[in-house]
Amino acid sequence: MRMRKKPWAKDMIASRTDCVISDPAEHAGKWAQFSKSGEVRVEIGSGKGDYWINMAHMYPEIAFIAVEKSIDCAAISLKKCLDDTTDNMKLIVDDAAKIDEWFAENEIDVIHLNFSDPWPKKGHTKRRLTYKSFLDSYRRILKKDGLIIMKTDNMKLFEYSLVSFSQAGWYLRDVSVDYRRDEHPEDAITEYEHNFMELGQPIYRAIWCQEAGS
Repeated sequence: MRMRKKPWAKDMIASRTDCVISDPAEHAGKWAQFSKSGEVRVEIGSGKGDYWINMAHMYPEIAFIAVEKSIDCAAISLKKCLDDTTDNMKLIVDDAAKIDEWFAENEIDVIHLNFSDPWPKKGHTKRRLTYKSFLDSYRRILKKDGLIIMKTDNMKLFEYSLVSFSQAGWYLRDVSVDYRRDEHPEDAITEYEHNFMELGQPIYRAIWCQEAGS
């Protein structure tokens, strides 16, 4: 179901200069300034912000950069954290296809892909966040020991991604076809994820690295 337009969305985004990065390219190579530990994580497709907000509060020493192209979703996430935004929370409201412009080489520690749009039509394959062109961009901006962590409820997207990463030369570090059968208090649960857990839908999860043994 398509989300209804929020008439207040643009004003909300414009007013949140505390965490919205209007020109992310200006910060390329400098994102660690928002991290007490030097670690920088990027969530691509942050949706309504549950994961971004909760993880940033769980790990205040790590910089969490959310990327969301939907103005309405981004505005909702900003409304959720209106009174409890922390210095390590930053949001880019733009299309992740431009990610090469925003981050320097070997700058990011972890990329999170949470419940990405599966783009099921064959003609839309190139839009998937695990398509080869995206993987090439991730390889450039990730540190050599950096990780990509993917969670999805969509089995076909998961299967596609396993093959896509393998063909691109990535190493599968960990995989689960029912991730939430065990408790993972270290990993925040998104609103979307919670709904599927309530329905008994398995959550698929995988972690990839660039080099064997990373």
